[in-house]
Amino acid sequence: MEQQDFHITGIGAGKVMLVGEAMALYTAEERGSLGQVRSFAASVAGAELNVAIGLKRMGAEAAFMTRLGRDPYADRILGFMERNHVDTHLVTRDSSHPTGSMLKSKYDGDDPKTFYFRKGSPASRITCDDVERLDFQGMGILHLTGIFPALSSSALEASRMLVRKARQSNVFISFDPNLRPSLWPDDRTMCEVTREFCSQADLVLPGVHEGERLFGVKSVEDMGQAFIDNGAGYAIVKDGARGCYGTDGGHGLYVPGFVLDHVVDTVGSGDGFAAGVLSSLLEGASAGRAMERGCAIGAMQTQSISDNEGLPTPRELAEFTGTHRRCAR
Repeated sequence: MEQQDFHITGIGAGKVMLVGEAMALYTAEERGSLGQVRSFAASVAGAELNVAIGLKRMGAEAAFMTRLGRDPYADRILGFMERNHVDTHLVTRDSSHPTGSMLKSKYDGDDPKTFYFRKGSPASRITCDDVERLDFQGMGILHLTGIFPALSSSALEASRMLVRKARQSNVFISFDPNLRPSLWPDDRTMCEVTREFCSQADLVLPGVHEGERLFGVKSVEDMGQAFIDNGAGYAIVKDGARGCYGTDGGHGLYVPGFVLDHVVDTVGSGDGFAAGVLSSLLEGASAGRAMERGCAIGAMQTQSISDNEGLPTPRELAEFTGTHRRCAR
């Protein structure tokens, strides 16, 4: 397919609605087994919340729907959202179940190891009744990942209802597969359900390993086409530090990433990529320009130990892109 930029259409004006689970995060400050490390840095995590933070820092409006407990973890998360000006009107509280948390190992060259304490969390108890009460007025994009549907059977059905309501309201649907095998009963279920959500999305944002796992193809071009053939309107495949490939089924474009001297942590870089792409599309940019921003913000997030502290403001983004060269594919 000839290399050619294209435009992603159908995005309405308004806020981005994000739905998922936010957790307290403890990141090891020294290398070693999570059971042996003595010092951890406390912060806040959650793929969809990370995207919301990234969008707000780039000047977009974001509303995050979740359920939290009534505990110090929940207070930390809400305070973090408020400091970053993320709309909290879709956050509900649950006195009966504790907010989830997670441990993350220190980056040592491979993706950090994580351990979750989230079973039975308030977010996993979100139901179709909660979604039924949602008002999509003023929402331009619904962004989901494959994590929330994996939390419980009620979260899966709530996710399906979210997609149906978004479609009925002509809200653009963005979906990041974000495969988490440990959250699913088995690999077959994970892949079948993920392909289902990908088929109903206007835009899918998979990683290269996810594309291979879901469709058994090797090249980013074949992956992009596989997602289109599966029903998505547009696909942007993240190709690690090298860059990304986007297609609408008729046009394709590979955008190189940015050269980095070192990496502090890889977690959150995909969420930064999503925030970069969506914030750029909301400004009316072409797919190619949106992918460039996604690559830049994803790279910037790898320079931070937290899952979201590396997400930039427009000034910080301009400084980064002005001082870093692009990768050769």
